[in-house]
Amino acid sequence: MQKKRIRDYGVTIGRLKPGARNKITDVPGVKVGHVTIRNEIHRTGVTVIVPGPDNVFTNKYTAACYVHNGFGKSAGLVQIEELGTLETPIALTNTLNVGLVWDGIVQYTIDRCRAEGVKVTSLNPVVGECNDSGLSDIAARAVTQADVLAAIAGADEEFEEGDVGAGTGTVCYGLKGGIGSASRVIEIGGKKYTIGVLVQSNFGSTIDLMIGGAPAGERILQMKKSRNDMAVSRQDRGSIMTILATDLPVSDRQLYRIIRRTGVGIARTGAYTGHGSGEVMIGFTTANRVPKDAGSGELLLTQTVIHEDLINKAFQAAAEASNEAILNSMVCAGRAVGRDGKVYYSLAEFLPECL
Repeated sequence: MQKKRIRDYGVTIGRLKPGARNKITDVPGVKVGHVTIRNEIHRTGVTVIVPGPDNVFTNKYTAACYVHNGFGKSAGLVQIEELGTLETPIALTNTLNVGLVWDGIVQYTIDRCRAEGVKVTSLNPVVGECNDSGLSDIAARAVTQADVLAAIAGADEEFEEGDVGAGTGTVCYGLKGGIGSASRVIEIGGKKYTIGVLVQSNFGSTIDLMIGGAPAGERILQMKKSRNDMAVSRQDRGSIMTILATDLPVSDRQLYRIIRRTGVGIARTGAYTGHGSGEVMIGFTTANRVPKDAGSGELLLTQTVIHEDLINKAFQAAAEASNEAILNSMVCAGRAVGRDGKVYYSLAEFLPECL
C-alpha cells in the first residue's frame, strides 16, 4: 500500500512545481536503496544514494558539503570540501555504524573497479549518520557490509519513505522521523532542471514544529493530554542529514551555496539548530563530471556553469524541497515504541487536526 505523503493532507510547500515523483530520484540517473533491520532490539538500517549508473570512482561528480552544526560523526566530508568531487555512493546509517558502512562502500568500489580493470589505492567513502539509540540497541552495530551491498544492489528510482533504512529508528520533533524526499523543477534559459532532496530526520523539539506556517507542535502537545504514553522531545537535538542532487550545471562553489539553503527548509519546520543536533548537508550535480585522472590526455577540463544572477531559483528550490522532504519523512513513518516504553507517534495521526 502506498503511503500518504504531506501533500495528500492538503499541505503544499512553496510555489515551485515538484518533479514527476517529487523525490530526489527525479534527477535522472539517481537511485536510492534501503536495508531495514527491525526486530526485538533493533530499529535501524542503511540507506544508499547512488548518483548514477556508471562507476563513480572513475568518473567523479562535482560535489560540495556544508556542516551547519557539527554534532555528528560523518565520514568523507574533508575531501569533498577540499577537492569538490564525490567518488562513491553516499550512505546513511546510525552513529556507531559509520565505520562498518564505510567498509561496505570501500568493498563495493573495489569490487566494481576490479571488474573494470581499475586500480584503487585511495578512496573517499561518504557516510552520514543520525543517532537512533532511543529506539535501537545502537551499540550492537547491526548493519553489516552485506547490508550495504544489498542496499546498493536494490537501489531504484522508486523507493519507500518513512521508518525504513537509515530512518528506521530516528525521531523528529518527538514524533517518528525517518527518510523523506522531495524535488523541485526550475527553468533556466528555456531548459528545465531538477533539484531533489533526501533527508534522514532526527531533530527538533515538539513544541517548535511548524507545518506551512501553522504552530503544529503546540497543537500536538494539546492533543497529547489524552495520550499518556506519548513521547515528547523537549530539546532541539539529534541531527539531520540532508542530501541534495541536481542536474543543474554548477561549480562546486555554486553547489556549496545551494546546499546551504536547505537549512532554510529545516528552519521553516521550526528548528533553530540546537547544540546537540548535527546538521550536515551534502550535494552533487550529475552535470560537470570529473575524470579520475588526466590519463585520457584531457589536461584542461571545461565546465558549463550557470550565471550567478540566476542562482536564486536554485536557492528557492533547495529550501522548498528540504522543507517538504522533512514533513514527508515524518508523515510516512509509522508509530514506534522506544526502549523506554514511550510511544513515538506518526505525524499522520495528528493530521489535519494539528494544522
